[in-house]
Amino acid sequence: MIHTDVLVVGGSLVGLSAAAMLAHHGVTCMAVERHQGTAIHPRAGHFHLRTLEAFRAIGLEDAVRRTSEAQFDPDGGISAVESLAGKEIAQYIVNLNEGVERYSPSRRLFLTQQSLEPLLRNRAQELGATLSYSTELVDFKQDETGVTARVRHVETGKEDVIRAQYLIAADGNRSPVRKALGIDMTGHGQLSHSVTLYFRADCAKWLEGRNLGVIYVKNDDLRGFFRMERSGKTGFLVVNTVGDVSRPQAHNIADVITPEIAEQLVRSAIGDPDVPIVIEDIARWLAVAEVATSFSKGRVFLAGDAAHVMPPTGGFGGNTGVQDMHNLCWKLALTLRGTASPTLLDTYDAERRPVSALTVEQAYTRYLLRIHPERDREGMQPLIDDLNMEIGYLYRSTAIAQVDDDHERVYEDPREACGRPGSRAPHIVLRHQGHNIPVLDLAARHHVLLAGPRGQTWAPMASAEAARLDLPLDIHVLDGAGPVTDPDAQFCSRYGVSESGAVLIRPDGFIVWKAETDSEANAETLAGVLAMALGKG
Repeated sequence: MIHTDVLVVGGSLVGLSAAAMLAHHGVTCMAVERHQGTAIHPRAGHFHLRTLEAFRAIGLEDAVRRTSEAQFDPDGGISAVESLAGKEIAQYIVNLNEGVERYSPSRRLFLTQQSLEPLLRNRAQELGATLSYSTELVDFKQDETGVTARVRHVETGKEDVIRAQYLIAADGNRSPVRKALGIDMTGHGQLSHSVTLYFRADCAKWLEGRNLGVIYVKNDDLRGFFRMERSGKTGFLVVNTVGDVSRPQAHNIADVITPEIAEQLVRSAIGDPDVPIVIEDIARWLAVAEVATSFSKGRVFLAGDAAHVMPPTGGFGGNTGVQDMHNLCWKLALTLRGTASPTLLDTYDAERRPVSALTVEQAYTRYLLRIHPERDREGMQPLIDDLNMEIGYLYRSTAIAQVDDDHERVYEDPREACGRPGSRAPHIVLRHQGHNIPVLDLAARHHVLLAGPRGQTWAPMASAEAARLDLPLDIHVLDGAGPVTDPDAQFCSRYGVSESGAVLIRPDGFIVWKAETDSEANAETLAGVLAMALGKG
């Protein structure tokens, strides 16, 4: 029997992120993947600010950015055209990163999944994770102390038994684990049976001088979108509908696609009848908008497409899965350490499911507006700004201090963020031993207590309570005397506290609690706050 703390089922984008993040927090983990290796197709390609911040936390952001810049323009836009050679219909985002430096230390980027996954795999292995390819889950059962799983090597048929304390199911939209748990999906259901056409064609002359990252195409033949690499000679075309969208068969191109039809569709999207085209591959898939009714059951957690499936409009799918793991992995680490109560793990569902449900709805809204505006819009939610969706979403759970107003709010505008408990910590740049350090970098591994320049009272009590609870807690009073300083005096105004106030930030960069002044700077308050943060009440 093989023993590990956490078994991850699935070794694609989300499963590899889980393995890397668990290992980053010192958790012994093993990921099994039925395919022979990492992705062979580009797939997910638009990575959001919050996802890059998560990669930054595990030391991967620089490598991801270098790889992206070799393939794509760093600040591409998102537009709609009749065809590459035809007229432009709309511009959704002019510049992917315009103005984001005020709100994040990271930058959005485009990157093929087949290039990202090897980086994640290598980082996970560097940190100590075990990855097993060509290995599929046969069955599993859980009991009060753990999960016993049987896995099989797909080529040799050899079976092994793995005993883990917890299991993460990142096994895709058809998730056998989710089905075995009896967890249902709810939402708008199937939108189209779509295809992705991987091709080679020299489109450079139509891309020159245009800041195009994602290119939506809408004409009489098809609706979908392009992703082209920097050279303009290779890319893929997603086709969601063909012809007259009032006909049911218009939404089922995957049922009739052939290489000849694929070439015709690519040619129509390019808009040149003479350009040579080579179709390299055709992938069929379902555009679906659904979310699981629960993200966990017992010691098993759903992540990525196993927990939420959404159309690619907006690029939310893979990003949401990575952010699932950024939320869960540190909680597993503290629970396995014995520092946190197992009830802390219940907050994964409480926090991530409402955000994921909102994200599914926003992907659905973008699908209707960009791909199928003729569809009945009953039940469609209003469009929410991309920045709000990426770094403005809010968490509500028993491990976060309650805010009196707006209990049902799922997001806020990060341009106006002021340190609300349940929100991502506002971006400010501090100084650490002579170097600039974003506040999110301080909270990449442990909980952090930040106090204003007159908040010295908090430090000794917080240190004592953290030691009593065996909680790794980094404490920084921004009074100029410690190793971390606030040279631009940003902390108090951006976090909505006085000079004696304080905030507690979790290892995923979200705010647990804040005190506007030091009026409650006592051991009892801090004991309660830290216990709450650990799921202990």
